[in-house]
Amino acid sequence: MTKEELKEHITNFQPNAVFDETGEWLNVQVEATEWKPFAQWLRNDLLNMDYLFCLTCIDWAQTAAGKTQAPSNSPPAGGGGVLTMVYHFSSTVFRHTIVVKVKLDRNNPEIETVSDLWRTAEFHEREVFDLFGVRFLHHPDLRRLVLADDFEGHPLRKDFDDPVNMIKL
Repeated sequence: MTKEELKEHITNFQPNAVFDETGEWLNVQVEATEWKPFAQWLRNDLLNMDYLFCLTCIDWAQTAAGKTQAPSNSPPAGGGGVLTMVYHFSSTVFRHTIVVKVKLDRNNPEIETVSDLWRTAEFHEREVFDLFGVRFLHHPDLRRLVLADDFEGHPLRKDFDDPVNMIKL
């Protein structure tokens, strides 16, 4: 499918989706409350998004001037910037790819797991939990993956403060 065909097909299911077509792949933004049904639809619909090849988080922290360091089509969601989950999906059958973005509340970052839909998400979600502090609801084994169990904080968040190892410019 072309970007335009993908956009039309997705809009039929998710009319509130916001699209960005500037990159190589179609970018789709959905609300966190709509995430799980949308993910299930991607997996089971004729789109056949059977391959999750990247799952990560981006911390769009505020600058000292109070502006969020995010693309202009990604307005901040209150106080201190925003955390954005980013998922890359492909169909190995139809050879189309989309990127899905979901903004999370920075002070209470949680989202439904997709490890029941794409098995590879289980470890990717644990890594994001460990390094960004995003809680994946109904995850089968949500615990630290990289850092020690007693490590405090989430080092990839821009508000993480490590006075021992941090170099201040």
